[in-house]
Amino acid sequence: MPMPDCFAPADARSGALPLHACRRDELERLVAGLGSVQQHWIWSQNFQAEPNTCLVVPGDDGRPALALAGVADASDPFALAHLPLQLPPGDYRLEAVDGVDAPDPLQSLVGWGLGAYRFDRYLTARRPPARLVLPEHDAADVIAQVDASCLVRDLVNTPTEHMGPDELEAAARELAQTHGGEVEVVSGEDLLAHNFPAIHAVGRASHRAPRLIQLRWGKPGDPHVAIIGKGVCFDTGGLDIKPGAGMRNMKKDMGGAAHALGLAQLVMDRQLPIRITVLVPAVENAIAANSYRPGDVIATRAGLSIEIDNTDAEGRIVLCDALTYAAESDPELVLDFATLTGAARIALGPELPALYSNDEALAADYLKAAADSRDPLWRMPLWQPYLNYLKSPIADWANSGASRMAGSITAALYLQRFVPAGLPWAHSDVFAWSEADRPGHPVGGDAQGLRAAYTLLKARYAGAG
Repeated sequence: MPMPDCFAPADARSGALPLHACRRDELERLVAGLGSVQQHWIWSQNFQAEPNTCLVVPGDDGRPALALAGVADASDPFALAHLPLQLPPGDYRLEAVDGVDAPDPLQSLVGWGLGAYRFDRYLTARRPPARLVLPEHDAADVIAQVDASCLVRDLVNTPTEHMGPDELEAAARELAQTHGGEVEVVSGEDLLAHNFPAIHAVGRASHRAPRLIQLRWGKPGDPHVAIIGKGVCFDTGGLDIKPGAGMRNMKKDMGGAAHALGLAQLVMDRQLPIRITVLVPAVENAIAANSYRPGDVIATRAGLSIEIDNTDAEGRIVLCDALTYAAESDPELVLDFATLTGAARIALGPELPALYSNDEALAADYLKAAADSRDPLWRMPLWQPYLNYLKSPIADWANSGASRMAGSITAALYLQRFVPAGLPWAHSDVFAWSEADRPGHPVGGDAQGLRAAYTLLKARYAGAG
C-alpha cells in the first residue's frame, strides 16, 4: 500500500521541524524551556495553546525552528487533526517535552491522516498537506486504518452519476483483485431467478440494474465472518418521495456498503486470520412506471411476505435478503452497516452511530473496541414489544408502521427478524456523513465505527487489542 502524502518516512526525521503539542495549562512549562527569542515570539503572537490552534516559531536566524500545537486531550487520536492543513507544507516530527502530556506517536497518525483528507476528484489541485514523520516502530496497521477510512469517504463523496451499482461492483472487484479475493454478482432479472425478490423490488425502477455483490476472501478453515452493507446508491424515497432537502445528500445512502468494503480492505490488507463474505445489495431507489408502491406486498428470500407501508424504508428491504443469504453460509458472526434511519440521528445526533446486537458478549466486545479505538458507538435496545409497530393485516410484516415512535429500534427489529436465533449479529446505523467541518472530519462522507469494527475483529481473531 503506498504511503499517504501526509506522512514522511522515519528517515526524514533529522530534517523535519520539531512539533510540540500541549494543553493551555501546560504552555508556560513548555515555553520556559525555550530560548528568549522564541519565548518573546510566542507571547507576542498571543498564542494560548487553545485546542485546534498552531504556531510556527522562528529561531534566532529568523527561520522556522519549531511548531506548537494546542490540544484539549493528548490521548485523543484526533488531537493533531487540525495540523496537516493549518501548518505550512513541510515535514514535522512529533517531540515530547518533559512535564507535558504528549500525544501517542502512533495513534496521532489517525487524526493526522484523516485531517489531511480532501475529496479532490472534481477540484483543481490544492496545497499539499504538512507531513508528519512516521515513528520508528511499525505504523502499517494505523496507516491501513486511515487508508480504509479514506476509501469509505471517497465512495460516499462520489456523486451517484459516478457511483451507482455498477461502480460499487467495480470497487468490490478492484479490492478483490488487489488482495486475492473473489467476486460474484447476481443482477437484474437474475435476482428473481436466484431468489432475491426484495432486492429486485426496490431496484427494478432504475435504469441501472439492481444487484447483490458478493466478495469472498480467506482460507477455508478460518472462522467465517459475514459483513453486509446497505448499497442504496441514491434514494429518492420512491413513490413516497423525499422533499428536496431530504434528497440532497442521498448519494450517501450507500454509506453502509462503503463501510463494508472499507472493513473488507482492512481485513485483507492486514491478513486477519478469518474468512469473510462481504454482501452488498446495490440498488437505486428510483421512480418509474414499475416502481414498487405503498400497499404492495413483496416476497423475501426468507419466505416472509412484507407489506410496503413506506417506499422510503427501502434499506431494510434490501438488507433482509442479504441477511437471509448470509446466514445460509453458516458464519459465526454477522456485522452489518447501514445509513438506515433518520430516527437514529434524532436520538443520537450525526456523530454517534447506533449499535444493535442480539448477543450480549458481542455487544460488550464491540463497545470495548469502540472505546479502545476512540471510534464511538452507542448501544440501543432491541425492544421486542415494538414489533407491534410492524404488524400488517395482510402480510407477515410491514416494512414500517404508522407510528413515528422508535423508528431506529423498529428498523433494527425488522432486520433481526431475518437473523436466525443463536447467530451473533450486530447492526450499526451510521450517518456516514459530517455536516460541519471538524478537525479530522471535513464536510462530506465519513467513516463511523469502521475502526471499532476492525478493532473488534482483530481482538477476537488475531489476539490483539
